[in-house]
Amino acid sequence: MTGVKRPYVVCHMIPSIDGRIVTTHWKLPPRVLAEYERTARTYGADAWMIGRVSMEPYAGKARVPRRASRSPIPRKDFVASHDADSYAIALDPSGKLTWRSGDIDGEHVITVLTESVSDDYLAFLQEKGVSYVFGGARRIDLRKVLRKLQALFGIRKLLLEGGGGINGSFLAADLIDELSVLLAPIADGSIGTPSLFDAKRGRGPARHLKLVGFEKRAGDLLWLRYRRGR
Repeated sequence: MTGVKRPYVVCHMIPSIDGRIVTTHWKLPPRVLAEYERTARTYGADAWMIGRVSMEPYAGKARVPRRASRSPIPRKDFVASHDADSYAIALDPSGKLTWRSGDIDGEHVITVLTESVSDDYLAFLQEKGVSYVFGGARRIDLRKVLRKLQALFGIRKLLLEGGGGINGSFLAADLIDELSVLLAPIADGSIGTPSLFDAKRGRGPARHLKLVGFEKRAGDLLWLRYRRGR
């Protein structure tokens, strides 16, 4: 895939003042969540991506049956039949999501796997109409995955929407082109909960950013926009 470009990646999140991103106990009013969606739409992205844990409520629950055939399934990327022009992407290296279908509100599902997943699971994804791409044998190469997403699906702009682990992985790989933060008027105060970027213990992969915009939005939100700095 030499010469193939990758999508432009915008990390779009709604953290607390102290950088926490677990919103379940914040009791945010509906207008705040609506503002998050409104600002996301301004980017005109082709796809959004989240991690496995964050995707579980969207994926649902289904049973992964055992295959009758014992012939191995080649570890080749699979593009399921679909007519969608936008995509919901899950980073699921071990193949744990049990999809109800290959569609989320009209958006086609793509899951990112390692080659260590079972043949039963690959057959299950194919039967459900879920597309998949392989990011590596045991570990995900994010740059490789992004190039595949553009080459196979024509994705040119991607919204990265958490959790902290997947955001941190993109930060460490220097693959975030723009950061869009809707700073919530909340001081969380918790310890040990996910933050905006959870890349590694100790010294993280610090990245310099350039402020390109800021404005007050509905619900006392502050919208901060940064691009990659030097």
